Amino acid sequence: MAAIVIADASPLIALARVNGLEWLQQLFNAVVVTEAVLSEVLTGRYPDTEISIQQALATGWLRSASDATGEPPLPDLDEGEASSIRLALSTNGPTLLLIDERSGRAVAQELGLSVAGTAAVIGLARQRGLIASARQVFAALHASDFRIAPAVIQTVLDRCGE
Repeated sequence: MAAIVIADASPLIALARVNGLEWLQQLFNAVVVTEAVLSEVLTGRYPDTEISIQQALATGWLRSASDATGEPPLPDLDEGEASSIRLALSTNGPTLLLIDERSGRAVAQELGLSVAGTAAVIGLARQRGLIASARQVFAALHASDFRIAPAVIQTVLDRCGE
């Protein structure tokens, strides 16, 4: 298992929408986010999701880290994704990057990072018995306008036996 888990904005937002942030704590103990990611998720425009992120920060299992330097240059990614990848690259030991965006995942994997997304977290939560139904969580995400590719959802449901 990864010694350090770093999250980009999308998994935090998605899990907050389905009251699933605590799954991250139960699965990984602690999760790190960059200041750039925090500025993306704590905008003041989405109080329903932001309050759970703020609570996670207050309890200490969600931790903020300074943005890593601008190397390597990642001009095709937004600043949250780029800062998360840079932090993961600068970390010693096994690191898992939670990131959903296809381009960010591809860049991270090209750089040798281990990645997982929101769907994988939901699947792992189901496998560990933290949730009764991954299918219901995916339905709730879909109802909130958060989209995950149907093929990805089906793969997770197959792995969970749903």
